[in-house]
Amino acid sequence: MATTALRAQVAAKWQESFNRMNKGGSGISGLMTFSRAWEVATEFLRPKDISDPASLRQYNLVDIKNAFAAVNQARRLPVMLEVYMDDIRKHQYLITREVTTYMSHYEQLMDPEIIAKLVLRLVEWYDAWAPIPELGHTIRDAYTLTFQTHLFSILPPSFARGFKALCASTLPSVSTDSVVDARPHMWAAFETLGLFDRYEALIASVVYQHIESHVVKTCAGQWAEPVLPNLRDWMSKKVVKWMFSPYARGAKTMEDAALMLQGPGQRFDFHMSKTLCDLRTREIFSIIIDYPDSMGALQDLKECLQRVDQRAELVRTLRRANEMRLLHPGADTKDILTQYVSTIRCLRVIDPPGVLLFKVADPIRRYLRERPDTIRSIVASLVGDGESGDSLVDENEPIHPLQQPETEDYTDPNWEPEPIDAGPDFRANKPSDVISTLVSIYDSKDLFVKELQVLLAQRLLAVKDGNFEKERRNIEILKIRFGEAALQVCEVMLRDMTDSKRIDQHVQSQHASIMHPTIISRHFWPTLESSSIVMPGQFEKLQAQYAKEFSTFKPDKKLRWLPHLGTVHLELQLEDRKVVADVAPLEAAFIELFSEKNVWSLDNLIPRVGSVDRSSALKALATWLDLGVLKEDTENSFRLLEVAEDPTPGARPAISRPGATNFTKNPYLAAHRACAGIAPVTDDLPPASSIHQQQAEQMRVYWKFIEGMLTNLGSLSLDRIQAMLKLAPGYDRTIDQLASFMEAARREELVMTKDEMWRLNR
Repeated sequence: MATTALRAQVAAKWQESFNRMNKGGSGISGLMTFSRAWEVATEFLRPKDISDPASLRQYNLVDIKNAFAAVNQARRLPVMLEVYMDDIRKHQYLITREVTTYMSHYEQLMDPEIIAKLVLRLVEWYDAWAPIPELGHTIRDAYTLTFQTHLFSILPPSFARGFKALCASTLPSVSTDSVVDARPHMWAAFETLGLFDRYEALIASVVYQHIESHVVKTCAGQWAEPVLPNLRDWMSKKVVKWMFSPYARGAKTMEDAALMLQGPGQRFDFHMSKTLCDLRTREIFSIIIDYPDSMGALQDLKECLQRVDQRAELVRTLRRANEMRLLHPGADTKDILTQYVSTIRCLRVIDPPGVLLFKVADPIRRYLRERPDTIRSIVASLVGDGESGDSLVDENEPIHPLQQPETEDYTDPNWEPEPIDAGPDFRANKPSDVISTLVSIYDSKDLFVKELQVLLAQRLLAVKDGNFEKERRNIEILKIRFGEAALQVCEVMLRDMTDSKRIDQHVQSQHASIMHPTIISRHFWPTLESSSIVMPGQFEKLQAQYAKEFSTFKPDKKLRWLPHLGTVHLELQLEDRKVVADVAPLEAAFIELFSEKNVWSLDNLIPRVGSVDRSSALKALATWLDLGVLKEDTENSFRLLEVAEDPTPGARPAISRPGATNFTKNPYLAAHRACAGIAPVTDDLPPASSIHQQQAEQMRVYWKFIEGMLTNLGSLSLDRIQAMLKLAPGYDRTIDQLASFMEAARREELVMTKDEMWRLNR
């Protein structure tokens, strides 16, 4: 039961409210006036179906304003707002119906213009239901929130795709020079419906994709000149002007617009740099191949990397490309070296400190160390012996001595710390010129000096006109790089060639001979391949006669012949023809034996010329078969053809010998004790043993030590074997050389390895 006090309080409140709404009028006249004002105001705010013309009517704005003033004076405006919001929610099905109709049409045609029409139509609904500004921002904001909340809840997923396509259609095309905003109402509609805020990331993605498409279309494969200036000019003329509509809306002055565009402009410029950086990163292997014609692309990449942190991605991409396209058995060593040199030069343009080069070059250097012909290829390039004419060394590059790795000088006032992504071993190997970088692939330059000696020996012995000026110039250049002491042996070899010519002239003056050997000092020349060939008949007499005259001139010396090397010029007088040919000594020895009798079997021929394997013998006899001097009657039985015969149909084809009918004339060679003689059989370089072959032979001396270790101690690591071998007299090999030898022994099934432990294969 209500108390008397409560009844009195309620009655007082009721009377106060009645007086306020009645405005002190007689009876209920004031209350009737408020009722009419309420009815006019609510009817005006009630949502209308704009698709139905009958529901639309004209209102007297003076009466509307007076009605809202009366409601506000009676303090019933909040209640009216609740009624208004409730009416909005009851009529939201009209918006849903409109959106469904347009989106169904769009999903059938996929035309972004339908989305534009939908947006403009939604603005019409928004304006038709919106309260008048006189009601204040509170009601207006509440209405906008309610309208947008319902709208976003009913938009299907396909609307985002259509909205994105619509935004993309407003972007400037490549063919137009200027940007004209042909849809100002559409951008205003986006603002009204709140689509900018909701789809801000989507609008940005449209610009990002437009930038990516333009960069790829205009810059892919264009490496000669930098493209960043043109891209920035395109951005300022087209993209920035387009950005005024979505990103500088509401700006009063150009200063305000510039301030509003600053953030988006920086993001889009960053994305342009990133896109170009990604493109050049994908193209980096081909860019390196095309160097120096790709200098423009390298400059762009350098500038992009200073802004976009993608150095690690560049390293990963280039290392992966090198592994797939370069570091495999199908690639020629010279091609790998050429690409490595181009990589050095390109990455120094991109990153002068050399951190990127240090990370990219490591797999290439390790792979080149495993190739047996790497040193020879580098040395051949140093002396200009490249078959294709391409050189790893730039002719315009000054010749410098080999540079040692740089060490940190912390007392230098200009000292700077290493880049943050530099590894701990970065300073351990950073020579600046290309040759020093190539030589630093190996631990010591002694390997290169020995290979230089081998290659120089071959080149000297290949000279046919006696002009050694080119080789003399090469030695002088190599002295600058490797030092005077390292090239002393090469100077001795060059002097031997001059002395050999002088000695031969003296011997010829005492007793003329058709033999003209090249005489060299054995101790100062690389190891030459030996053979047990014995020259029969007149060749043996010529050797003995020349050796006798030489001993008279040099009584303290004795010739040691290398009869398997050189070229013999022969004139064969047969019954019906004369055959002239320049052939190898073994081929001359075989045809000399046919002066004794016309028919020989292979088994009888071989013992007469010393120890020769059957394949070499057959190859030598094939020369005379090709020239029609010999004929193979039965298998391994050969007959001299004094009279030429036509080829017998169905006869066994002769063993092919490439170039057998195209010979080059060269003197026959000899050597004295502590000396050796050699000359090329054909135009190829003489068969001097390479430095790897010599090292392999020398390492075999230490096999007994290794075998004893593994027998007594079982399994040993490579480091342990290396440490124990250092106790052996004369052992000076590196661990890499030992690893190569152990791998060769494993292939011969002498040892086996497991978990990096070596043991004998029993």
